Amino acid sequence: MPGTDDTSAALRRILAFLRDFARRQAERTAAVPGGFAVRDDAFAHSRADNQLVVGAAVDPAALPALADEALGDLPYRMITVLDDAAGTACAEPLRRAGYEHSTHLVMLHSGPVRPAAREAETVDLEALRAPLARSWRGFLPDAGEEVVRQLVERRSARRRGAPDVRFVGSRGEDGAIASWADLYLDAASGLAQVEDLVTAADRLGRGHADAVLATALRLAAGAGCGTRFLIADAADWPRRWYARRGFREIGCTHVFARVQRA
Repeated sequence: MPGTDDTSAALRRILAFLRDFARRQAERTAAVPGGFAVRDDAFAHSRADNQLVVGAAVDPAALPALADEALGDLPYRMITVLDDAAGTACAEPLRRAGYEHSTHLVMLHSGPVRPAAREAETVDLEALRAPLARSWRGFLPDAGEEVVRQLVERRSARRRGAPDVRFVGSRGEDGAIASWADLYLDAASGLAQVEDLVTAADRLGRGHADAVLATALRLAAGAGCGTRFLIADAADWPRRWYARRGFREIGCTHVFARVQRA
């Protein structure tokens, strides 16, 4: 159970999992001072697949140049800082370099694993392609078809990130996937992450997200993963929705992003 880990120990294990997931799913990596760069040419439009991932040992003043060197051929920059204190220290130097800063909460599930009123299921990527594409077109109405295609297909690379990667979906009455999420399981370390929980815009308010989350938690518990977590944007409302479902904040990471100036 999550209560068997004290909060700081659980957070250290989770941050190590996030670091290792990013490294494993990458097509290639390159060491940089304080961390590493991940790259995947097949998904060049995906910032999450082409970024710097750094920790506590990073030099904040050096980060903009490191990102330019590692990501120089791309029209964007993205840097994830997994250490909270380092991320806070990086905020001002990266702001001056034109980066936008967001804080992401690490939320640990500390409530009971309850049955869902509506059951979700494990699905394959094929079942997700159409709803994912519709969702991305809603989020990014000006994006071209190749951008949308890559943002959908990049999910295939996530299978490399953890020993057991599943996609969980809740179907509507017509059989179409209405809500979905990734579930990353590492039974050996007892860790499970729920990631990218999304509900189709025309299926909101029908319990589908609850079904996906509850099913993912049940699958994680069944796999022996007592430390179950997710990442939530500190500035967005879902963090409160997760809190009502047994998740509590135990730490945070920092993400910095910039679109290159012409």
